[in-house]
Amino acid sequence: MKIMRSMLFAPGNHARRVEKALGLDADGAILDLEDAVAAAEKPAARAAVSDALARPRRCLGYVRVNGLLTEWCYRDLAAVVRPGLDGIVLPKAESAADVKIVDWLIGELEREHGMDRGSVDIIPIIETGKGLAAIDEICAAGGRLRRVVFGAADFTLDMNMQWTRDEAELAHARSAIVLASRVAGIEPPLDTVWARLQDAEGLRASVQISFDMGFQGRVCIHPDQIPVVHEIFTPSAEERAAALKIVAAFEAAERTGSASIKVDGQFVDYPIVEKARRVVAIMQRLAGR
Repeated sequence: MKIMRSMLFAPGNHARRVEKALGLDADGAILDLEDAVAAAEKPAARAAVSDALARPRRCLGYVRVNGLLTEWCYRDLAAVVRPGLDGIVLPKAESAADVKIVDWLIGELEREHGMDRGSVDIIPIIETGKGLAAIDEICAAGGRLRRVVFGAADFTLDMNMQWTRDEAELAHARSAIVLASRVAGIEPPLDTVWARLQDAEGLRASVQISFDMGFQGRVCIHPDQIPVVHEIFTPSAEERAAALKIVAAFEAAERTGSASIKVDGQFVDYPIVEKARRVVAIMQRLAGR
């Protein structure tokens, strides 16, 4: 399982920002061919993105293509599905069929370019009312889909909502996406961008909501957002030490036939130790990054 606390967007037609995004400490970069690129610049941006992903980088490399029903999607895929690409971000996904069509196209391109079948994954963005209504079938689409992402900007536009600072209006959509991901047995989802770039306190509160609700990370639109996201989605030194202690104590007790113990005054049984094991697993993935 890839570690995905942070995924940073960068416009695919802006070479300096692409290079910077691929060299920062985000867990992944999403090079954008959709909203950030004007129609006339899309062909040149495709080539630039493909070239950038072929070079060494620090993080995972993803590309947000244009929507499946647009005139640009197929050519986007044909240009960027090459060795070096980790995944495709599919905007405005509204059905399992959308995901399966793109899955098939990627598979043909992998075969054409001598890539391992299934090496490129798909992250659909849930950002319309129709997409949210179909969230169960989208999460269960299978194939190369391992996680989804919530896109609040287009979602609130589509739903005629006001995207407020405290984001109370997003609670239902967030809960539905987390639940559908869990039921389908895929990874926890990624949460939406924070668009108020000058509001650091609001960012922290929003990211904490994402963590508390069960997301695995956030997509970002500015490098300054990455440290806050990592701080909240990375276990602290105290949490890591406590998790290791709980796991060790419980495994020792289990060997003697006990499944409920106390560790530093805390009652520990299977749900508690399983949560501690998740912390340990995150530590291991970060160490192996």
